[in-house]
Amino acid sequence: MIVSNNYITKGDVLITQKYINDVSYKIVGCAIEVHKQIGPGLLESVYHSCLIEELKNNDLNVRSQIQIPINFKGKDLGGMLKLDILVNNLIIVDLKAVDVMIPLYNAQLLSYLKLANIPKGLLINFHSENIVQQLVPMVTEEFSKLPKE
Repeated sequence: MIVSNNYITKGDVLITQKYINDVSYKIVGCAIEVHKQIGPGLLESVYHSCLIEELKNNDLNVRSQIQIPINFKGKDLGGMLKLDILVNNLIIVDLKAVDVMIPLYNAQLLSYLKLANIPKGLLINFHSENIVQQLVPMVTEEFSKLPKE
């Protein structure tokens, strides 16, 4: 990504809120397909592998288990946190396979977004009847700075 005049570009693509939301929509569609194919009740690692495959099959750039450095007051304290999935270097996908979604999961995703300087995240729980009902999209201040269209 290249920052230029407050606009972020990736190759020839202008990164806008709409672009990020369109990619998010595609990610959710992939998650729905995985859930439809294998159902709830499996380990998170199974959903992780299946979702990565589905995202790649939908022409998305996917990186898994990315270590992010912890920067505190400008000092790098080392890469101690791992992101589940990073899509197109713009969206963190944090996967869960739990009975109950707790507020801590939201706080963790927000911290990941801030530490990695990523504009949007999706918290997806595969252990549910309908993953869209428990889906938590989250954006940062950086997202709000992007042009809408």
